[in-house]
Amino acid sequence: MKKRVFITGGSGYLGKHLIKYLKKKNCKVFAPTSKEINLKNYNQLKKIKNNFDQIYHLAAWTQAGDFCLKYPMDQWVINQEINSNMVKWWSNTNNKKSKIIIIGTSCCYDEKGSFNEKNYLNEKPHNSLATYAMTKKILMQGVIACHLQKKLEWNCFIPSTLYGTGYKITNKTPHFIFDLVRKILRGKFYGSKVELWGSGYQTREIIHVDDFIRNMVNISNIKSNDAFNIGGGNEYSIRFFAKKICKISNYDFNKIYFNKSKYVGSKSKKLSIKKILNIYPKYKSNLTKIDKGLFEMVNWHIKNKEY
Repeated sequence: MKKRVFITGGSGYLGKHLIKYLKKKNCKVFAPTSKEINLKNYNQLKKIKNNFDQIYHLAAWTQAGDFCLKYPMDQWVINQEINSNMVKWWSNTNNKKSKIIIIGTSCCYDEKGSFNEKNYLNEKPHNSLATYAMTKKILMQGVIACHLQKKLEWNCFIPSTLYGTGYKITNKTPHFIFDLVRKILRGKFYGSKVELWGSGYQTREIIHVDDFIRNMVNISNIKSNDAFNIGGGNEYSIRFFAKKICKISNYDFNKIYFNKSKYVGSKSKKLSIKKILNIYPKYKSNLTKIDKGLFEMVNWHIKNKEY
């Protein structure tokens, strides 16, 4: 029998790749758009009969950059509505086999901490990201509460920044790696000024979207009621990524202007992957090599003129 899977946020970057992956695994996927099912409206959601084996709750109202600084109130209200409705719908069911998989965020960790899963709920997040981070913490506490009371199963997966092919940049503030691609390619093809925020020495970690999905799905099939970081295992400076992208796209790195007066968020983000290494000792060696992943990503953006 085909595994039945419900996905929220299926039209997002992670959602589209997850749908494609699960269909290849012969799963029956139900992934309504926000126009078909408004997750802020519980009356719409409760019309869905919960006969699913797994529920991937990916939907969240957020963007990268300084979005969290501009809309903290809206982020709190909208994400709390979405998350509360999803947990309420999932828990008010007689389908005890319906497992929920939620997506966390590295924003929940203390910037100066160890980025270890055991601290996910109790550390203070960076002030600029606190509102969004707290909605994610409360979401995880909510599914834990459902497990304690109704024995329902859950998992939480915390990714480092996702990257790969197929990301649509138009009309949004993209995460840093796609923002670098956009700015550098616009500099190359349109002669635009390439301005990057900060000194360029702040560091970030990335994980290929296909690697994240493969590990998330595999772990959720063998482990329950726990949280797992899924990261690349290494962090690099913004300058490092910019130089790689410049080389691939044949753009002069020295033309880039680093604006040190602009918002840069956390100075460092590197997830602890000790937990996942205990499950898959060869985890790192099976990840997409960064040069290969960046090469494919940049060339996808060039081919599709997505910049």
